Amino acid sequence: MRDPHPRPPLAAAPECPPQPQPGPLPRCPVCADAPERISWRQQPGRPVRLVFEPCGHRHTSPAAPVLAVTPPRQP
Repeated sequence: MRDPHPRPPLAAAPECPPQPQPGPLPRCPVCADAPERISWRQQPGRPVRLVFEPCGHRHTSPAAPVLAVTPPRQP
């Protein structure tokens, strides 16, 4: 059975990488701490729900988070 929800076409990655952040994950918008992990869920027609760990704060966003692969940090 085909998915009845239309999907937007995939976009190519930007030519220039975004400005580096202090860590690989964005900070929690509630307490401004750097999270160890961010979980997210989305249902069709509803905003994305982000859960920051270990602080446990929740945040809703109209769009899914932008995922990027970064090389490991050199010691």
